[in-house]
Amino acid sequence: MDGNNHEARGLSTRHQKFRDLAESRANKAIDSIGRIGNLSNRSLYEWDEAEVRKVVKALKDAVSEVEARFASPKGKASAKFKF
Repeated sequence: MDGNNHEARGLSTRHQKFRDLAESRANKAIDSIGRIGNLSNRSLYEWDEAEVRKVVKALKDAVSEVEARFASPKGKASAKFKF
């Protein structure tokens, strides 16, 4: 079987494209979130609790927006984080 023959494995091309992109994009997001977590190192960075809450809220809001878009797909997300 050809490695690119997704239909032979029971998945349509569009389904496999979703899975491939979802895996890649989710892993990039997870890596980025981990890098944000690195900012918690007090020997390298200075921050206050209000700033941390704002960052965490922005991340949670972004995840909630993704969930809402899957529940009722519409347009593109436009929110960006800024202090």
